[in-house]
Amino acid sequence: MKALIQRVSKAKVEVDGQIVGQTKQGILVFLGFEKNDEKPQVDKMIKKLLAYRVFTDAQGKMNLSVVDINGGVLVVSQFTLVADTKSGTRAGFSTAKPPVLAEEFYDYFLNRIKLAHSTVASGVFGADMQVSLTNDGPVTFLLEC
Repeated sequence: MKALIQRVSKAKVEVDGQIVGQTKQGILVFLGFEKNDEKPQVDKMIKKLLAYRVFTDAQGKMNLSVVDINGGVLVVSQFTLVADTKSGTRAGFSTAKPPVLAEEFYDYFLNRIKLAHSTVASGVFGADMQVSLTNDGPVTFLLEC
């Protein structure tokens, strides 16, 4: 499982011209599931995401998490994160969890993170989404579990 997180001052996801999810200050999470991922890894990733220190404290150091600042979390499914790009000029997706199972894991992730954090929004699994964001920093990290 991979999560690309970006510290944002604002972000939104649109499907068919309609905003389906948005946040102000917080993190935008692009989330991809690999074949061998299991639900305990999902729970571990949620804990890591919510605790990951990407926001600056009074001394200008990245010592605060999205929970510490009471920021928002916007989650977007993105299977391309788990693509095999080691050779050739076209990504391979044999490492990705099949769509039906990936959607189950995505729903599980959303349900679990909403229990752990009050401000969570999301895109639509499998939809053609337009994502807009203002990356604050820029600050971007790739997390793996």
